[in-house]
Amino acid sequence: MRKWGPLLAVCLGNLMLMIDVTIVVVALPTMGAHLDASFGELQWVIDGYALVLAALLLTVGSLADRYGRRRSYLAGLVVFAAASLASALAPNAPVLIAARAVQGVGGAAMLATSMALLAASYAGKDRGIAFGVWGAVSGASAAAGPIAGGLLTEYLNWQSIFLVNVPVCVIAVALSARVLTESRNPHAGRLDVPGMLSFSIAAGAATFALIRGAANGWTSAGTLGPFALAAVALTVFLLVESRRRHPMLDLSLFRNRSVTGLLAAALLLQAGAFGYLPYTSLWLQSMLGDGPVRAGLVGGLALSAAGFVVSALAGRLLHGVSPKLPVGLGLLVLAVGDLLEARLTADAAGTRLIPGLLVAGVGMGLALPTLSGAVMAAVPRHRAGMAGGALNTFRQLGQALGIAVLGAVFSGGLAAGLPAEAPAGTAAALAAGQGQAVLAHVPATTRDAAAHALRGAFAVGINRTLVVSGLLAAVAGILVLTLVTRHHGGAAADPPASADAADAADPPAPAGAAVAPPGSPPVPARSPSVAENRSPGTDSGVMLS
Repeated sequence: MRKWGPLLAVCLGNLMLMIDVTIVVVALPTMGAHLDASFGELQWVIDGYALVLAALLLTVGSLADRYGRRRSYLAGLVVFAAASLASALAPNAPVLIAARAVQGVGGAAMLATSMALLAASYAGKDRGIAFGVWGAVSGASAAAGPIAGGLLTEYLNWQSIFLVNVPVCVIAVALSARVLTESRNPHAGRLDVPGMLSFSIAAGAATFALIRGAANGWTSAGTLGPFALAAVALTVFLLVESRRRHPMLDLSLFRNRSVTGLLAAALLLQAGAFGYLPYTSLWLQSMLGDGPVRAGLVGGLALSAAGFVVSALAGRLLHGVSPKLPVGLGLLVLAVGDLLEARLTADAAGTRLIPGLLVAGVGMGLALPTLSGAVMAAVPRHRAGMAGGALNTFRQLGQALGIAVLGAVFSGGLAAGLPAEAPAGTAAALAAGQGQAVLAHVPATTRDAAAHALRGAFAVGINRTLVVSGLLAAVAGILVLTLVTRHHGGAAADPPASADAADAADPPAPAGAAVAPPGSPPVPARSPSVAENRSPGTDSGVMLS
C-alpha cells in the first residue's frame, strides 16, 4: 500500500475532478426545475467550472512550482470539497454558479500538480505504470460522469452529485498528507499576473456575451459591451505575453504551423464533440420524459464505448503513421457522426441519436489519443510543458465557448421551430427544461397537438446545434490536414538533455484516457525531474486538461 499510496491519493483527486466535468449534464433539467433557473444560468453551471479551469491551469502550475506541489494539491482538495458542499446547499442558481467557479479553482490546483506529484513519487517502470493508471482513471471518470449523475439524480437528488465529493476529498486529504512528498522548482520565475487577469477577462467576457446575446439580442448594449471588453482584454493579453520574459503562454509557439493547427483543432474539437450534450439531455428529459439514468446512458455510453474501443485499436495499428492522418480524418469522421445525429423529428425517440454517437465515438477514438502526442512532437523538448499546458487550456476554453455558442444556436432554432401562435416566453421556458410545465398549462383537449409542436421545435433546435457541431469538427479536421506537417523536428527529434531524460519522459497517454466525454483527461507532459530550461509553471502544470 505504501508503494502505491501516492498514486491512489492523486487518482482520488483526479476522479472527482474529471467526473464533475460531466456529471452535471444529466442533472441540468432537475436543477433547473428545483432552482427555477433560466437557460443562461444552466449554461453557466457548466461554463463557470470550465472557464475557471482554463483560466487558472497555467497560473496555478506556476504557484505550485514556487510554493510546493503537495501543498497546492492539498489546498485544491480542501477548496474543491468546500465548493462541492456549497454547490449542494445552493438555494438558487447564482449561488450554485459561484460555487461551481470556486470548484474550478480547486480543480485547477489538483490538475496542475497531479502529474508532477506522480513524477516525484515514481521512477522507471513504476512511473510508467503510475501514469498509465492515472490516465485510465481520468478517462473512466469522465466517461462515467453522465451515468453516475443519472443514477444519483434519479434515485437520490441532484444535490448528491456534489455531496459525494466531500467524503472522497476527506479521504484524499488524509492520504495525501501521509504519502505525498513535497517538491518545488527552484528556478520558477515570477507569476504572470497581467497575463492571467487579461486572459480570464477575455474568456469570461466573451462567454458572457454569447450567453447574453442569445437571450437579449446580439445588438443590445448588454451584449456588445462584453464583446468589446473581451476584444480589449484579448489585445492586452497578446501585448503582455509578447513582451514578458516568462509568459503564461509563449506566443512563439504559434509560429509553428503544426502547433497552430493542432491547438485550433483542440479548441474546435471540444466544442464540436461535446458542446451539444447538455441540450440533448434537456430534450431527452424535459420533452421525451426519459429519466436521468436513461438520458445518461443514451448521451454518454455510445460515444464513450466506441471511443474506447477504437482508441485501443488505433494505438496498436497506427503506430508510426503521421499524426495528421488519424487526427484530421478522425475529426472528419466526428463531423459525419454529428450530422448523422441531426435527423430528429417531432416523433423521434432518443435512440435516434445512437448511430451518430457511435460514428462520432469512432472519430474521437482516432483523433484524441493522437492529438496530444502530435502537439508534444511538434515542439522541442524544453517547450513540451508549455505546449501541453496550452493544449489543455484550449480544450477547456473550447468546451466553455462551445456550450455558449451552441446554446445560442439551440435557443434560436427552438424559437424558430415554435408555431407563430405560441405564447411569449415559451422558447425560454423550453430551453430551461420546463417542457412538461409548459404542457401542464395547455388545455387537455389540445395537449397532444401542443406536445407534438413542442417536440418539433426541440427537434429544430437540436438539429441546428448538431449541424453547427459537425461543421466545427469538419473545420478542425481540415485545419489539421492542411497545416500539420508530416515530419517536424519537435520533441521526438530533440535529444535528451541528460542521461536520465529518456527515463524521465512520460509515456504516451493510455488509449482510453483521451476519449471521454467533456473535459477529457489530461495527457502527461515531460517529468519535472529532467534538468532543462523551462518556462515557469511548465513542470507542475504537466499536461492540464
